[in-house]
Amino acid sequence: MKKQKIFLIVAVITLLSACQKTLDLQPIDRVSATQLFSDIRGLKTVLATLYNKCPIEDYNFVPNSTMNMTGTNPELGGGWSLDAHTDNMVIVSNGGDAVAPTNDGYWDYTGIRYINGFFDNIKALKGNILDDASYNRLWSEAHWIRAYTYYALVSRYGGVPIIKKSMVMGGDNSQLYVPRSTEKDTWDFVLAECDSAIMYLPATVNSTEGALRATKWAAYALKSRAALHAASIAKYWNNAPLTGPAVDAKLVGGMTITDANAYYQQCIDASKAIVDNSGKDLYKPNPANPSEAATNLQALFETPVVADVEILYKKGYVDGVSTQKQGHQMDFYGYPSQLQQATAYMFGRMGPTLDLVNLYENYTDNGIGAPGVLVTRTDGNENTYLPTPNNISLATPYKYYNSQFDIFAGKDARLFAWIMLPGSSFKGITLNCQGGLVKPDGSKIMYTISGSGVGLDGLTYYPFGTTNAIGFSCFGQMGTGLSANGSSTGFVIKKFLQEKTTPTPSRYSGSTNDYIVFRMAEIYLNYAEAAIESGQGDAALAKTYLNAIRKRAAHTDQIPATLANIAKERQVELAFEQRRYWDLVRKREFHTLFNSGKRKSLVPVLDLRVNPAKYIFVRVNNFYDEAANGVTWNPNSYYRSIPGTSGNLLIQNPGF
Repeated sequence: MKKQKIFLIVAVITLLSACQKTLDLQPIDRVSATQLFSDIRGLKTVLATLYNKCPIEDYNFVPNSTMNMTGTNPELGGGWSLDAHTDNMVIVSNGGDAVAPTNDGYWDYTGIRYINGFFDNIKALKGNILDDASYNRLWSEAHWIRAYTYYALVSRYGGVPIIKKSMVMGGDNSQLYVPRSTEKDTWDFVLAECDSAIMYLPATVNSTEGALRATKWAAYALKSRAALHAASIAKYWNNAPLTGPAVDAKLVGGMTITDANAYYQQCIDASKAIVDNSGKDLYKPNPANPSEAATNLQALFETPVVADVEILYKKGYVDGVSTQKQGHQMDFYGYPSQLQQATAYMFGRMGPTLDLVNLYENYTDNGIGAPGVLVTRTDGNENTYLPTPNNISLATPYKYYNSQFDIFAGKDARLFAWIMLPGSSFKGITLNCQGGLVKPDGSKIMYTISGSGVGLDGLTYYPFGTTNAIGFSCFGQMGTGLSANGSSTGFVIKKFLQEKTTPTPSRYSGSTNDYIVFRMAEIYLNYAEAAIESGQGDAALAKTYLNAIRKRAAHTDQIPATLANIAKERQVELAFEQRRYWDLVRKREFHTLFNSGKRKSLVPVLDLRVNPAKYIFVRVNNFYDEAANGVTWNPNSYYRSIPGTSGNLLIQNPGF
């Protein structure tokens, strides 16, 4: 085995010029470290800086890029798109680059140096301005942030250098050379850091001390998520084995099924601790009907403050219109084109896929958890996807619908709560997703605003149902600038958007609703997966947790806790919450799902061959994926490239 090369730590600690109001503190201008560490308020300000640097994949997160609302160029914020690198979503024009994103790296050893410096400073203040209880809490809090930081690193790179103390330049610099640890040792470090966080973090927090600080349950939740990820890598590594020096040194891979089961047990234990002791539960778990369930589930994300019973940790924001550094831009980017938030660009681009919509059940699945099929044809053939709607055969027995919305009747409440469907209503506007029309003579006009057709009723109709460029929210003139601000899938994201209130008008930073980082539904699903994958834990309890989530969505049946059912529920329940991307990574499923794969779209087409005109729905490959001849995930992409290996001499990951 080659001797592991070494890593030179050269980051110099500095203090940020301002901090987000994570702890409800006023931002500060530049001050000295002595001032900051002279009282509790200063300590909390430094702690706020550490929280601000915590790599939470929220609405604004784009690591290794200036396009980061918390970075050096906040006006270019446009993050929060990992689901667009999966089969859950397409952001306009990302076809062909849909998987293995190139800007998702994270290598923040400056942040780690901040954390380690914080440990040193609070230790020096113990017994002075810090009593034991205050010191212990800050100590555990810093461990939680360090656990989160290393979780972001190991999930991207495998084993990384583990730095647990401050390093000082000058004299004998041998201490600055730190090798990469094995992947297993790095995962073990993350979980040990979670245990240190759990030790002294409080069970609850309040607004006086900082309502958005981590609790014991946030630490258990991070441990649950991280342990499940580590277990999956250990179990499924051989589904996409790699070779090279990093593999030989176990810097990536190198774990066994025994390791997998040990990690699954840690996930089970952490998840059960939350369920049994936190007092948390699903938000409104017993709706009277699907309509009530949809209302509840929309509120969970639109106004997270009402759903604290489910939330284990959330990230807060303040109105950032004046500073453009503290709010977020989800409503700006997410609102459909018909409700654009500003006369600028890049709105309405987040298009959930038909692949995802297909997974939402109806309420007559007879206890098997099978998705409810959207009926587009009368011959039962729902597995044919055309390259474009122009390929429609007039001999195809399409089913007619009176409106764009009728095809979705009876579907899972979560579909209506979290995805804007063609013909649905948002802020009193009917979402128009028409993508073309068929004239009475059988000729077709698709994906263009140009042209028209006269129906059998003598009325004139248009391919997008209107000639107004802001009168529709999907498709546009595909492949041209007109399509840049709209969904390419036939659906628009709804989860997280504010419907009952209007965010401050701004190009970027007028949204302030919290981002939910950990919630009980994920913990239930983590437990269920770990128990069934490993045969440990309680299989009956896994089924109970799985079906509790479904009951909250107004299902009344009981489905078995199989791995397939758990995976499906993870995809539909946690859609757009960044979990799908990491689920495909940790279970090594990306390279089989995306092997010249093409995500799917649903195109409502107005058929003028009948009177009155009616809608048919055409299943097609997504325009951008089709144009790219499909998208492919290279197995090397399960790990990202280690930055700066020509200078830091670290062993590079396979394939780079």
